[in-house]
Amino acid sequence: MSDSKSIKIQLEGVTKSFGDNHVLKGVDLEIYDGESLVLIGGSASGKTLIMKLILGLVHPDGGSIKVDGIETTRLKPRERAELIEHFGMLFQQSALFDSMTNWENVAFKLLRRPDLTRSEAKEIAIEKLAEVGMTSDVAELLPSEISGGMQKRVGFARAIADEPDIVFLDEPTAGLDPIMTNIINGLILEGVHQLGATTLSITSNMAGARQIADRIAMIYDGRIIWCGETEAAENSGNDYLDQFIHNRADGPIQMTLDPV
Repeated sequence: MSDSKSIKIQLEGVTKSFGDNHVLKGVDLEIYDGESLVLIGGSASGKTLIMKLILGLVHPDGGSIKVDGIETTRLKPRERAELIEHFGMLFQQSALFDSMTNWENVAFKLLRRPDLTRSEAKEIAIEKLAEVGMTSDVAELLPSEISGGMQKRVGFARAIADEPDIVFLDEPTAGLDPIMTNIINGLILEGVHQLGATTLSITSNMAGARQIADRIAMIYDGRIIWCGETEAAENSGNDYLDQFIHNRADGPIQMTLDPV
């Protein structure tokens, strides 16, 4: 893929610590234009932190983060705001505004655009809801009036409503049953392909990762220890990756349990 596609997002030597906790120790990662990359790793390994660093919600201690070849770590606030307009985000818990209807949640960014009227924004939102398999009557309901799986669909519709260049998905199927997990993954796959967007996903669900990823990257001990085509992950020759994707208790990754 690197031979035919340009680099959309590039991290080089990215470090981040919180006191004595050195979470990222030199992350190198390239995400190509239009590809879907899934980042895997254990709990508290820094997966979500990497996403926050790219978004600019957290500033790295060192290293470089580029989007479309532009160094983002030195952007001014207005430049950062302009960059974020090109991003779409599906949060782990959907993060819908409970006082807003579902269509208003989907249209959150659209309603701020001066070139769209409220009715035009609503029309687009209803179209996006339809794309994720939801009927127009759901648009007028509040998030509390629909199921968790439906909230995920609304969250994804919001993430793609403004047709972003880059989509971030943080544990998009967390807490869902296997059937709904497959439905959401199918919607993600179809939605991002239609957009042609570059997608960075975080998931602990390997079946889902295999379904939506062009490539998989694994983070361990603060660094990317493996990155490659999805089909190559099964026989990578990397003991850490092999243990993780096959859910094995025995291997180089050891859980440290706090004493009771």
